[in-house]
Amino acid sequence: MLRKLEKAEQKWGGSNTLIDQWLNNRRNLLINYCQIAGIPPYEITENTLPAFDSVKAFCDQLMDYVSEGHFEIYNQVVTACEKNGSSSQELAQQLVPQISETTDTALDFNDKYTEAEDEKVLFHLDKDLSSLGHAMETRFALEDKLLEVLHTKHS
Repeated sequence: MLRKLEKAEQKWGGSNTLIDQWLNNRRNLLINYCQIAGIPPYEITENTLPAFDSVKAFCDQLMDYVSEGHFEIYNQVVTACEKNGSSSQELAQQLVPQISETTDTALDFNDKYTEAEDEKVLFHLDKDLSSLGHAMETRFALEDKLLEVLHTKHS
């Protein structure tokens, strides 16, 4: 996911403030994801679980990213696409509901780990991070299609 992000940053970075903000927030989310998952370059040397507070902080960041997309960025992209013709508008209207499907996984993850009062929930973290990672990868691919439209037509 980080390599795909680097390609996106190389392709679209610097062309639009909205795109730069979006990619920067995605980078921060992915770094935090890799840290709590123990994914290189943030490998965990011992077989330990991340701190419960770290997981909750990641959940906050995840919800900020998801919310920013739904309540700020997607609306701006759809509005920009509406101004550029029906093909851009149709693509945006197709992609946003698909992106929304990945939100359920993020919300479930957030609910499970922010509402938990016992750290034993962390024993399920690897499996839950795997599911979340898959949803995030799908989401980022769909968002990149929106970025392409925004960059091509509106930068």
